[in-house]
Amino acid sequence: MKTDAYSVAPLDIDNTTFHYRLDGRAAGRHPGAHAGRAGGTGNEFLTHARLFDYPDPRRLDLRASLRAGAGQWLVRTYRQRAAVTLLAVVDVSASMACGAPRKLDVAADFVTSMGDSAFRAGDTAGLLAFDSAARDDLFRPPRHSRLIGKAMGAQLRAAVPGGTPGCGALATLQPLAGREAMVFLVSDFHWPLEQVATALDLLVQARVVPLVLWGEQEMQPPAMQNFIRVRDAESGALRSLWLTPRLRRQWQEQLAERRRQLDLLFAARQIRPLYLTGRYDPAQLSQYFLAAEQ
Repeated sequence: MKTDAYSVAPLDIDNTTFHYRLDGRAAGRHPGAHAGRAGGTGNEFLTHARLFDYPDPRRLDLRASLRAGAGQWLVRTYRQRAAVTLLAVVDVSASMACGAPRKLDVAADFVTSMGDSAFRAGDTAGLLAFDSAARDDLFRPPRHSRLIGKAMGAQLRAAVPGGTPGCGALATLQPLAGREAMVFLVSDFHWPLEQVATALDLLVQARVVPLVLWGEQEMQPPAMQNFIRVRDAESGALRSLWLTPRLRRQWQEQLAERRRQLDLLFAARQIRPLYLTGRYDPAQLSQYFLAAEQ
């Protein structure tokens, strides 16, 4: 999505939230807005149980008790709606400092929006980050707070990007292995596909949403320039390029091939990525989740 201006000011909670939902039932026991597994106070019928086991005569079901015919009084039990945890795992390596707007600022706008959305839904939100190692200085444990989104966004905007991703992602995600949560993996994914695959396999119990941030400058070479100097986003090395028609085609073909490889990797794990170019728009995420429901 193209934009002519970009602001890194904190976003307002009234216009940054997005709709989201888990696949299946949430395992949490705290009351919330999502379909849960545990029994409790709710309006979704679960099963009948003996009044002796669930001594709540307000839920007595006379018809079911008579049909059972065993001299037992039966009560109706219900499933309780549950809260979930939203976690943003953000790549803050050197390549995330590139682009206009900076990809790291786009990530900061997203985590602000995620925190606001979680607060409105009664859920908790937290932040983890990595470059060549886990960035413990950017860690935010999950909390239910009106200000958690702005706090996480401010942390990312002030972060100093550096290093190369990959091993850092694995170290950051290892504590999440086997955990049920909604995990937004935010990166440009310019790291080895083998490490991306290993990272996703650590999150097999989670609902994973990869947000692939690609800047407009890396999508295609400059249209009006033939001679350019480019800097490797990760190593910082400078290189001169003469953009012949053949090189322009190779640029676009390699990007298309990279996207194809990422799509295959995600599809093999029943994961659907969301590619974001330019400024973050919460409506894109709402549409992403609404499409999954259809």
